[in-house]
Amino acid sequence: MNTASRVLVTGGAGFIGSAYVRTLLGPSGPEGTQVTVLDKLTYAGNPANLDPVRDHPGFAFVRGDVCDPELVGKLVSEHDQIVHFAAESHVDRSIAGAGAFVRTNVVGTQTLLDAAVRHRVTTFVQVSTDEVYGSIDTGAWTEDEPLRPNSPYAATKASADLLALAHHRTHGLDVRVTRCSNNYGHHQFPEKVVPLFVTRLLDGGRVPLYGDGSHVRDWLHVDDHVRAVELVRTRGRAGEVYNIGGGTELSNRELTGALLDACGADWSRVDHVEDRKGHDRRYAVDWTKIRDELGYRPRTGFAEGLADTVAWYRDNRSWWEPLLSRAAL
Repeated sequence: MNTASRVLVTGGAGFIGSAYVRTLLGPSGPEGTQVTVLDKLTYAGNPANLDPVRDHPGFAFVRGDVCDPELVGKLVSEHDQIVHFAAESHVDRSIAGAGAFVRTNVVGTQTLLDAAVRHRVTTFVQVSTDEVYGSIDTGAWTEDEPLRPNSPYAATKASADLLALAHHRTHGLDVRVTRCSNNYGHHQFPEKVVPLFVTRLLDGGRVPLYGDGSHVRDWLHVDDHVRAVELVRTRGRAGEVYNIGGGTELSNRELTGALLDACGADWSRVDHVEDRKGHDRRYAVDWTKIRDELGYRPRTGFAEGLADTVAWYRDNRSWWEPLLSRAAL
């Protein structure tokens, strides 16, 4: 495949999407690639995330909605490939109200798929989450595991995955699905647990720990995630699902301890709060497939990645302080 393509990246002003765009248009990215970002700039979208590539000759930005069929059709007709990050993704917000999640994650994905079939795009990468699998007590999910989502957020992502794969089987669209574990790193909107804790602790505030703190997640640095997505875009197989793991499994209590240490705080700053409704106990993905087929391995150790992340937030208050009012539920 020629990687010097015209790529439409939805949600490219968000945390993971912007990291992908900066990587794609960075010094190590494929030569000649043109990237258009389509982003509605909702509360979690930040144009500043794209400042490093704004003057790149291959970069364009369009503010718009993935649910707008006229706009989506026009943009898709001008591109060879789609990498679809755009999503409502905060579980607590989905519990408070699922309507926006159904609209963006399901209807938006369907709008893109319709346009992709109509305009014969060569590749459609559906970026998803390990949360579609539900909860697992022991072992790890492989890609053929049945989907058992528990939160409204996860249910809408599972729906989008199934729609995308159905378009591969029905229409022959080259769809490739990625399902990642929990991401962390620079430029993450401060409603998610790592930046929420870091920004509050840097400001001398308090942080919440759900329930008994024994819920377990695998942690994946955003830079490793976007490398994996690029491997799937350029070397993955049509109709396949690829799990992307980080290789660091921690309970929420262990994560809290690591964040307290990294920020020079102690447990007196932690509030134990009522557990989230339907809170999955443990996520774990088996990423043997992407390792063996595409050569993926995470490069960023958790201790190093967390230290770098805390340092980034410490040094970039001007980026996150204006976002705090938008982060509040």
